[in-house]
Amino acid sequence: MNEVLTATDASSSARSYASSISPVNVPLFSALLACAIAQFLKLFTTWYKEKRWDSKRMLSSGGMPSSHSATVTSLIMAIYLQEGAGGSVFAIAVVLACVVMYDATGVRLHAGRQAELLNQIVCELPPEHPVANVRPLRDSLGHTPLQVLAGAVLGCVVPFLLRSSI
Repeated sequence: MNEVLTATDASSSARSYASSISPVNVPLFSALLACAIAQFLKLFTTWYKEKRWDSKRMLSSGGMPSSHSATVTSLIMAIYLQEGAGGSVFAIAVVLACVVMYDATGVRLHAGRQAELLNQIVCELPPEHPVANVRPLRDSLGHTPLQVLAGAVLGCVVPFLLRSSI
């Protein structure tokens, strides 16, 4: 009996062959790599903005570029390159990315600004006030839209770089 090999069969076969060669979960690796690169870049953007090296920025949230948006957009792009846009995994990744990036520019950004104002108010209290010696709140929590956009661009680039190297 003659069998006909369709493009879908060939694509599926090639995908399973590629996954047997490379044990790496490319979307996961891509997302983690984008996050690490974004966190590393914060050293240089902090130096550019504040003219000081701050290694703590590599482990903190907030700042340029957004590692949150780099992570989720890298995940989306890697899934898109591996499986296309028609699957439910791609849809889940897109919804997750929308929630994360909205949260980074909305709730977390405003919480950081509120923390900044509260820290300023506490600093102006007299020393005898009960909360005058409270440890300052973290005020670098969220991202500006530009920081989220920069992270998203970085996240889109990483899977393409990985694709060409794997």
